Amino acid sequence: MVKSHLKVLENEAIHVMREVAAQFERPALLFSGGKDSIVMVHLAEKAFYPGKIPFPLIHIDTGHNFDETITFRDSLVERTGARLIVGSVQEAIDAGKVQEEIGPEASRNGLQTVALLDTLKKYQIDAALGGGRRDEEKARAKERFFSHRDIYGQWDPKNQRPELWSIYNGRKNTGEQFRVFPISNWTEMDVWQYIAMENIPIPSIYFAHKRRVFNRRGTWLDDNDFITRYPDEKVEELIVRFRTIGDATCTGAVLSDASSLTDIIQEVAAARETERGNRHDDKRSETAMEDRKKAGYF
Repeated sequence: MVKSHLKVLENEAIHVMREVAAQFERPALLFSGGKDSIVMVHLAEKAFYPGKIPFPLIHIDTGHNFDETITFRDSLVERTGARLIVGSVQEAIDAGKVQEEIGPEASRNGLQTVALLDTLKKYQIDAALGGGRRDEEKARAKERFFSHRDIYGQWDPKNQRPELWSIYNGRKNTGEQFRVFPISNWTEMDVWQYIAMENIPIPSIYFAHKRRVFNRRGTWLDDNDFITRYPDEKVEELIVRFRTIGDATCTGAVLSDASSLTDIIQEVAAARETERGNRHDDKRSETAMEDRKKAGYF
């Protein structure tokens, strides 16, 4: 039953990817190094086999990455032969396009928007495929498979196109873009079960390991050179893993002893908080994600 369900989701995602290849001139796949984007690459390989993935991968580099993520990204690109484009938040800061935040709450997560839009414009990308899922966060639940963006890369959640009978409308005016989400209907559990079924390699950071962390308002953050701790925040060495991967300044770990895919699936089944519940940056306001998406964020 599980395999049948996952095959339906797989076929849907592959159909969407092939629609993108057919309707757009310069598509690209947004790649963060997280499990969802890794699954997206795997699906793209299946969709266009025996050929190579016909569009580049785009990684928006905040400069505040987990080492495990970059190592995995580079090995995946080498294995697949995919073209990698890297957009740099540091370059946007150096150019004066965005201002670096300072202090203990500083993060570059929100600064990715400018780097993303600049990269899409530079390479004339008209459709950016992403691994967003509707179960992740309330703003993402409002997205269609084909999500229209205006000439400024902005999103209007109240002005979206109907998608009836798996028919996707990619018509656009000059300068407009689309974000496309082939795994919209997947859940976190679906992703993990699919990874297990397909035996897809993932970064070691997803499995339980010993790590230096500190607690900030209920979120276990990695002790790294990018974060300034408050005086009362004490570093502890604990067994943790990450349910989601993002900027190292705002992505929280969970206490866990899940050291295998079977353990992770069991843990996710028992979880009472979404994976983005440990994304510290999402807690800045009730509409933090939606505000960033309206401005052009992934």
